[in-house]
Amino acid sequence: MRRLVTVALALLLLAGCGGTPTKEDLLARAEKIQTRAELEKALGKPHDITKLGPVETWIYEASNGQVVFVVIGDKVTLQAAGSLQKK
Repeated sequence: MRRLVTVALALLLLAGCGGTPTKEDLLARAEKIQTRAELEKALGKPHDITKLGPVETWIYEASNGQVVFVVIGDKVTLQAAGSLQKK
């Protein structure tokens, strides 16, 4: 029983280390992404979406800034990463 509890605690600690990904993590996961469906599958729902006609910007928050993807129609056309802004 003690061994089971130890293993369970170790698994919980490992699962808790996930945290918020970095910009580099997000960009690596989206490296070969071409469509909006692939982007959402790889990174999940964005923290913010802005729309201007057929152009959307999908913003993902990272622990060290944010990553922005430009989506036109169904195609991911551009990605950029920025730093956290000082307030």
